[in-house]
Amino acid sequence: MKKALSLISLLSITLVFISGCGGGVAPVSERVAKVWSARIVKHGSTIVYSRGGTNNSSPGYATYSLNLASAPNVRLTEVEGTTFAGNYEVPSDTRLVLTNLSPQPTGSSGNLEFTIQSIAEDGSEMVILGTAYAKTGGTVNTYTLTSN
Repeated sequence: MKKALSLISLLSITLVFISGCGGGVAPVSERVAKVWSARIVKHGSTIVYSRGGTNNSSPGYATYSLNLASAPNVRLTEVEGTTFAGNYEVPSDTRLVLTNLSPQPTGSSGNLEFTIQSIAEDGSEMVILGTAYAKTGGTVNTYTLTSN
């Protein structure tokens, strides 16, 4: 009887341990659900902002914020300080789509789409690539973001 109870106890402890051991990396849709700020921003191939840099041609990116913490709601604060509110979705591991943004960002029809180039397994950093953006002269912008 003691052996049976010991075996049951050992099995129970093993199951608790295994179920508590995560099982891998969280999906991209969960890892993006944070508040992000700019670390490095490129317009085309030109670095226009680097956190802590002294030669930033676009210092306003210091207040850039992409708030994805309350899915499906998004709040985007752009380089000049305008804040846009709307919705977002992550239809695949490589796409981030902002929709119904109000007010509408310049030339966007209220929608912005980004390619997720990379996201850290722990969700601490994400690199996204925008489409040609009228507000920055038609450049394709790359944002290296860190979670707050």
